[in-house]
Amino acid sequence: MKKLILLSVLTIGFISFSDAQNISKNAIGLRFGDSDGFGTEITYQRALGGNNRLEADLGWRNGKDYDGFKIAGLYQWVWQLDGNFNWYAGGGGGFGNYSVDTPGKDYNDSFVFLAGDVGIEYSFDIPLLLSLDFRPELGFGDFNDDLDFDIGLGIRYQF
Repeated sequence: MKKLILLSVLTIGFISFSDAQNISKNAIGLRFGDSDGFGTEITYQRALGGNNRLEADLGWRNGKDYDGFKIAGLYQWVWQLDGNFNWYAGGGGGFGNYSVDTPGKDYNDSFVFLAGDVGIEYSFDIPLLLSLDFRPELGFGDFNDDLDFDIGLGIRYQF
């Protein structure tokens, strides 16, 4: 019985260490999504260890009568699915500002938000990373005061 328990513990330990994910130390690129008028984001990921990282995103949107920006920071855990496929989950938050300037109506609002993040990614043999994620955001402010669901496609250069 002792040998069976020892063998089980060693097997579980081996699987845990062999499944350790090596993620790129840095990745920079674009994330294409949309939530409350914010579309393309410049995104940067920085590895903190074998399977966790920080992600910072800067999104902006402007037009004839409006402009705005949104900054998000997320902490993510990464797990290997199969080969170069990974999945990740995490959370964080951020802040932003949106202003509308139309004749007779000027509107300016800052807001903060909490965000979750879950997605899948594929790391190519070249320094290219593609990802698809789902990011629900809970906003606090006049412009962004509800729950938004953001789906994004990311393309990043790894270095």
